[in-house]
Amino acid sequence: MGRFDGMKGLVLGVANDHSLAWAIAKEILAGGGQIGFSHLPDRPDDERQRNRRRVAQLTDPEPNAKFLVPMDVSSDEQIAAVMDRAKQEFGTIDFVVHSIAYAPLDDLKGETTNCSREGFRTAMETSAYSLLAVGRLCRTILSKDASILTLTYFGGEKVVPGYNIMGVCKATLDACVKYMAYDLGPAGVRVNAVSAGPVRTLAGRGAGVDEMLGLYERMAPMGRNITHDEVGKAGAWLLSKDSFGITGEILHVDAGYNIMGSPGRLLELVQKPA
Repeated sequence: MGRFDGMKGLVLGVANDHSLAWAIAKEILAGGGQIGFSHLPDRPDDERQRNRRRVAQLTDPEPNAKFLVPMDVSSDEQIAAVMDRAKQEFGTIDFVVHSIAYAPLDDLKGETTNCSREGFRTAMETSAYSLLAVGRLCRTILSKDASILTLTYFGGEKVVPGYNIMGVCKATLDACVKYMAYDLGPAGVRVNAVSAGPVRTLAGRGAGVDEMLGLYERMAPMGRNITHDEVGKAGAWLLSKDSFGITGEILHVDAGYNIMGSPGRLLELVQKPA
């Protein structure tokens, strides 16, 4: 018997096989869970439907991947349409994975202080408000003891140069997790986040993940970087019945990097002989 036998839910925001949302989805599917997926809408002029095709290559071979639909989180109507599809397919759902973030490249790469007003609005709406919108529009189909999970990063807690405006968005996302956990708690619904260390993903490339990998490997107590599979297992655990007593938490999966108050063993590489 699998951990997710009889459980149904949504995974929102898979981009390709490197997505952390896909790492979580794989654990759920392997455990017997059924999933409806969303993908980033394709442009009207994109005849190849690249966004859909990348995700369909992953979901089509999976018998428990029940549907794949486009969703633009800036539209309440599109979010509601996904929830209607989930209701038709499942009736009620037991989990939601929210893995959605975006900032215009010019605003992400520049100083946070220089972020444009429109860039700030777009980044915040897509990366933080979208969790509130998803939570609001799925409430009527959530089962008792359902779980909502989002993906955050340490750059929302401490300054990570290069993460810039996305760090501001993640700080807001972290606060949304806690306030949603309070709002939905009386219904038995839990809301948590996984804060993963740097891994190579589509979003990570835009945030300079390659530069972070060497730093984490030298500073983290475990002396290494984390893997997609480790994030997938931790995220799936937070969605499972094994974590029923946990809500409002930010679970760090970063080989311990977040506990460090100094460069740690990295100092051994820069210290000069006496």
